[in-house]
Amino acid sequence: MFSPHYNSVEAEEDKCVKFESGMRPDIKQLIGFSEIRDFPTLMTKARICDEDGKAKSSYYKAMNDKK
Repeated sequence: MFSPHYNSVEAEEDKCVKFESGMRPDIKQLIGFSEIRDFPTLMTKARICDEDGKAKSSYYKAMNDKK
């Protein structure tokens, strides 16, 4: 809406590159090598990685609390 360039079909790759550049390093490391250039797919994969990372952190925190 605020950047007409990113609303065109031709700019899909640019939008993905811009989105990847703003990712946290841990997620960027997991997703970056895939070179996903479909924006909805990239967003979904990033969300899944983020949720998995949070679940993993919670699991290890619970394991440490048991000790």
